[in-house]
Amino acid sequence: MNLKANLPRTIWTRPSHFLAFGCGAGAMPVAPGTFGTLVAIPVYLVLAPLPLVFYAAVVTGMLLLGIWLCHVTARDLGVHDHSGIVWDEIVGYLLTMTAAPPGWMWIVAGFILFRLFDILKPWPIYLADRKVGGGFGIMLDDVIAAVYAWLLLQVLIRVLG
Repeated sequence: MNLKANLPRTIWTRPSHFLAFGCGAGAMPVAPGTFGTLVAIPVYLVLAPLPLVFYAAVVTGMLLLGIWLCHVTARDLGVHDHSGIVWDEIVGYLLTMTAAPPGWMWIVAGFILFRLFDILKPWPIYLADRKVGGGFGIMLDDVIAAVYAWLLLQVLIRVLG
């Protein structure tokens, strides 16, 4: 089934769908998750100057909002985890970048690491992706990918930084 051909107009008219689709990034015909992660970079640049506790609070709020956004959008579209739902990639990248030092090298490194883990889905990411349903399940595999990416990014920061 070609999910892109079946995109409902509601992604442009319902705020919950629009946000779940990363303000339209998820409607890209190829690599919507990568485009969703790209949307996260300007969000990160706005949040990065915040003190860590405020950064964490905003990202936690986005994570909790994402559980609802992803649930509602997946339910309305009738697809468990439509490839166009990219709010989870946005939050996953922001989690990856928690406590990262400033600089484009780290922004790009975080992007590559997060995409790598999100695409390859090593254990238990694959398991979470397949076995946990609803908005929580849609968000969970990206949160786990972000934890893996964050750990590796922190190692790189200590070695190279």
